[in-house]
Amino acid sequence: MKKKTQINIFSENIHEQIKVDEKKAINVAKKLLNYFLDTENILKNSCLSSLSFKCISFDILYCDSSKTHDINKEYRLKDAPADIITFAIFADSDEKFIFDGEINLGEIIISLDKVAENAIEKSCTATEELYFLISHGVMHLLGFDHQTIEEYNFIVDAQNIALSKIKE
Repeated sequence: MKKKTQINIFSENIHEQIKVDEKKAINVAKKLLNYFLDTENILKNSCLSSLSFKCISFDILYCDSSKTHDINKEYRLKDAPADIITFAIFADSDEKFIFDGEINLGEIIISLDKVAENAIEKSCTATEELYFLISHGVMHLLGFDHQTIEEYNFIVDAQNIALSKIKE
């Protein structure tokens, strides 16, 4: 029997008006990451390919769109708010630090205002949109990017399949 990787996800909500069931969101993020780790095509093309580790950790920060605007402007030179920003520390570094068998993948930052806006535009619930963005962030943390339409479609297809497989 294959032993599951230990997953530590730390989350914080600094949005003053919109609340998130952080415990449930962490549980969904863990299920998504486990699904991606168990999917050979994703794992072999990820930043974790052929590495040995016991534990994976990352952070999720929930905030408002003014915070993602500031971060987007400072780090990505884009003068607009974002629904999600991912700092894929492990995937983006040439040096792969694994300390005591633990890999820190980085941080996912999600604007809860944009989650609500996107949900209205997509005719879905805010929870569905939140989980979609979490899955998108996890794919980025694993080293996937979408510079082409083919890459974008691969990521979104993988997200949609994962989300359908982990339904509670």
